[in-house]
Amino acid sequence: MGWAAEECRDLDLGDKRPKARTVLLAERLADRPTASLPGACAGWAETQGAYRLFRQETFDWTDLLAPHRACTTQRMAPHPVVLCLQDTTELDFNGQQIKGLGPLSDEAQRGLYLHPTLAVTPEREPLGVLDAWMWAREPKGADGTRPGEKESARWIETASTSRHCFECHKSWLMTD
Repeated sequence: MGWAAEECRDLDLGDKRPKARTVLLAERLADRPTASLPGACAGWAETQGAYRLFRQETFDWTDLLAPHRACTTQRMAPHPVVLCLQDTTELDFNGQQIKGLGPLSDEAQRGLYLHPTLAVTPEREPLGVLDAWMWAREPKGADGTRPGEKESARWIETASTSRHCFECHKSWLMTD
């Protein structure tokens, strides 16, 4: 069994085909981490299959992340100290016609925000992603303020959802 199949062994998407597609896609993206989705896939049919996987409405990205999160927690177990690093990054899709995007740091740019928490050892060995939040900002109102929840809440949410790691390990949550 390959690394991706092992990582996804507990993935239950209700059908074996999306699970197989997830395993294949994880391997392809790991082999070419800076490539676009079509660039990472081996041909148009595989690319279309990846897009179908992402369009599924019976599960979402958090379901795909769940088994990796569990494996990450297992990988943390033998380490006396684990650093939980979190930061927010912009996913810039400017110029692309994609539903659900919002403004980025420049109101004219379009994209999403991603706030992951990465578990690593003090020796810098990555253990995996413990948590992630993804959202689109709402445009600023006429008064110049942005409606909705404050983005700083992501830091607090991450600390709350990662609490089980702090109970089981000597972990440090590091923010930027």
